[in-house]
Amino acid sequence: MIYRTLGSTGEKVSAIGVGGWHLGLKTVDEQLAIRIVRSAIDQGINFLDNSWDYNEGASELRMGKALRDGYRDQAFLMTKIDGRSKKEAARQLDESLRRLGVEYIDLVQHHEIIRFDDPHRIFHAEGANAALLKAREAGKLRYIGFTGHKDPRIHLHMLEVAKENGFKFDTVQMPLNVMDAHYRSFEKQVVPELVKLKIGILGMKSMANGILLKSKTVTPVECLHYALSLPTSVVITGIDSMEILDQAFAAAESFHPLSDDERDALLRKTRAAAATGQFEPFKTSSIFDSTAENPEWLGEEPPEIRELIPA
Repeated sequence: MIYRTLGSTGEKVSAIGVGGWHLGLKTVDEQLAIRIVRSAIDQGINFLDNSWDYNEGASELRMGKALRDGYRDQAFLMTKIDGRSKKEAARQLDESLRRLGVEYIDLVQHHEIIRFDDPHRIFHAEGANAALLKAREAGKLRYIGFTGHKDPRIHLHMLEVAKENGFKFDTVQMPLNVMDAHYRSFEKQVVPELVKLKIGILGMKSMANGILLKSKTVTPVECLHYALSLPTSVVITGIDSMEILDQAFAAAESFHPLSDDERDALLRKTRAAAATGQFEPFKTSSIFDSTAENPEWLGEEPPEIRELIPA
């Protein structure tokens, strides 16, 4: 396994991380999910991804069971919370801690920053970041980041609002794949800023749950190699079988940074398919926006905003 430094934290993390969403799917047996996590750790993957909202908590519960018997100490554990208010964020974090069965989480990220109002809600005096800062002081978490999949301009806005509030994120997670380079590109717009700020870069949707492969322009290994060739600390990939886990390890073993010619060849192959965002529906539709489907997860708007709205 390849290990990289997570931004300016100094943490050494595996260049490939296990995505948590797949682990809680009804099509994945619980014992298989546990086996995937433990086999990944046994073979050198230490970065584990999850979220409070994945599969109604099943993903965190299964990962928590996998982390028993000494596995917790070998893992860099990340989860995400959806709450935008201080109260809701604190509630979700405590629930994640209970499900995972751990005393602390290495990295907690604000999930689905997909609206321009999200940063302002999070950095409000009674917003979610206040809850995470308090939790960090209490030893419930170590690092703070944010994720999103919609538009690189929203990511840049989140960084701006954080700076205005005197805060620097430890990590940022975003779609990074061979098609992102062509359309509404996080790679081109956000990654250079994160490199400059020395913030850990977490890549996701390298294959977009197999959607990119439906374009018939790239292979799974090409997708992983492309994302690994970017200045990512970790490329998080969904794993729902031992065969897919083996594929991830094979990609790591055969990896070498793409040459300019290799990169250009992949971009030429994918340019037409990627031009309109068809194979990145998380950018162009609401299908992947779980917080839009469940707005109650976000918590209440700040009281002074609610007071402005006519009854």
